Amino acid sequence: NRTALAALCPMSTTTCDNFLNGEIVPSSTGKYMDVHAPATGEVVGRVGLSDASDVDTAVGHATAAYADWKGRTVKNRAQIMFKFHQLVQEHADELADLIVLEHGKNKAEALAEVAKGNETVEWACSMPQLVPGRILQVSRGVTCHEEREPVGVVACVVPFNFPFMVPMWTVPIALVAGNCVIVKPSEKVPLTMGLAARLMHEAGVPAGVFQLINGAVDAVTALCDHPGVTALSFVGSSRVADLVAKRCRGHGKRALALGGAKNHLLALPDRDLDMAASDIVGSFTGCTGQRCMAASVLLPIGDQPDLIKAVVDKAAALEPGQDRGQIGPVIDAASRDRIVRYIDEAEARGARVLLDGRSWSKRSPGFWVGPTVLLFEDPHDPCMKDEIFGPVISVYVCKNGEEALAIENGCPYGNAACIYTQSGASAEFYVHRFRAGMCGVNIGVPVPREPFSFGGLYPSDSKYGDMDITGDGAMEFFTSRRKITTKWAVYRGDAVPDIAQFR
Repeated sequence: NRTALAALCPMSTTTCDNFLNGEIVPSSTGKYMDVHAPATGEVVGRVGLSDASDVDTAVGHATAAYADWKGRTVKNRAQIMFKFHQLVQEHADELADLIVLEHGKNKAEALAEVAKGNETVEWACSMPQLVPGRILQVSRGVTCHEEREPVGVVACVVPFNFPFMVPMWTVPIALVAGNCVIVKPSEKVPLTMGLAARLMHEAGVPAGVFQLINGAVDAVTALCDHPGVTALSFVGSSRVADLVAKRCRGHGKRALALGGAKNHLLALPDRDLDMAASDIVGSFTGCTGQRCMAASVLLPIGDQPDLIKAVVDKAAALEPGQDRGQIGPVIDAASRDRIVRYIDEAEARGARVLLDGRSWSKRSPGFWVGPTVLLFEDPHDPCMKDEIFGPVISVYVCKNGEEALAIENGCPYGNAACIYTQSGASAEFYVHRFRAGMCGVNIGVPVPREPFSFGGLYPSDSKYGDMDITGDGAMEFFTSRRKITTKWAVYRGDAVPDIAQFR
């Protein structure tokens, strides 16, 4: 219902323009691209394609607003974020409907995304208790203390797969820290952040402090290059994350760039069969496999035909759709065709297709691929190594734990890994030998929750640049520490002199 959606969003669903200095402003290029609903293929909007001049305008507004915003107390900024948190709760259903429309995930997943994003907003509201620096008398009559300060005008470039959650991993923390924030949503899913911008404005975030720049490559390049942007966070593919990090660092600015993943699930024979199978299926099919924490490779250690059968049976019972428990579409036709091509080529190389989701790709309208389970005899097959970004899991039966760890450790990514076992000793052994920044024990999507931050290992193809995203990692990224050493009077007591004074 376009009339209802237009009422939800500060931008028309037919025209998604920039949100600059508290107002809706068309891009200077006058160019637009279509926004499609993945479930139907229908055009549900147009998004403006901004260029360097639009970015320059946004940075100018942010720079003008920065001194006042920075000058407020952290408690004042957190109070505004409390209001935003409440507004998100009140409008969770509307936000979820927009996510279902433009991204395609089912309604339950969309509501969970909104709740998880708002959880980070909640953590940002606690920052008045977290940002105070340390103080210590380091010598007689001399104290050192530190203060956290915002870094300035920052940019957040976010992906299509979580239109609300991923922006909330950075935006509320950067704002409460005192920065002015420019968000570049994915051009594939601009509607959700349009509503979020309205809620930010309603919560009391001043004009110029939070802005949206819509667009594609030109907008991202301009944000990386603009001298007024002091730090930039990015979530997306590894290839682009690498380019963004290098480009930002070439201009002397901070960069936090998270890339793709190839996550491994190891299963020992003592795992709980039903729990492990259910968790594995949820990990590789949830959000249609379009998440960097999705399971990609299952490595049973030793023959476990009962586990493989249970995974296939549970995945085969899933149905296409956007209701709770159903599997939604992938984002577009190019993604669907790429996933199907990986399955076709794997089968041609000799992989056994234990569950074939290619029949879903013939569904019309929309862009669909069903859950797919591939069994390999070659651990070096491209499907065992490449990020497919769909509901596909590659299975390889390992002779022993050493082979399983060698496969996991040999992956160029370093995002997540999991071990399924009922043995605490085994869990400790594998977790501390994984080459992954986020590890799970009987949890196939081991996303850390605040105050713990999110991020893979560095260096790897999952992470470029500095620090982690969300939680205390984001607080560190979006602030600088000012260190102040103070001496007010010479100590004149009878105690032993401080030899560090060289007197």
